[in-house]
Amino acid sequence: MLIVYDSLTGNVERFVKKLGIRNIKINDGLLVDESFVLITYTTGFGEVPKRVAEFIAQNHSYLVAVTSSGNRNWGEKFGLAADKISERYKVKKLSKFELSGNESEAENFLQEVHQLGKCTKMDSN
Repeated sequence: MLIVYDSLTGNVERFVKKLGIRNIKINDGLLVDESFVLITYTTGFGEVPKRVAEFIAQNHSYLVAVTSSGNRNWGEKFGLAADKISERYKVKKLSKFELSGNESEAENFLQEVHQLGKCTKMDSN
């Protein structure tokens, strides 16, 4: 499965490199025509980054699941971008990780992605 990600400070990019699977970084105008898992950072006070929101608006039909990074110092707002995207687009939230994550978080994420297989969006029930 394709991993699509965006990284502001490099934390998400470092996490993605730990995965060792096919990935692409979001750039302006990127269009994806296959199922993908999104990994994003959380910005501001628990917000979805603007470039990520714009990308999803154009590519959400292929979005299968989402994961986000954050900083646990933000308490309830930790990694909130994943919650917001999951809720809005009715896709599975796989996990959240702090900063660039650790090996265990990367392994758990990979297991979740492999379990998705050819899954599509979750039922909206």
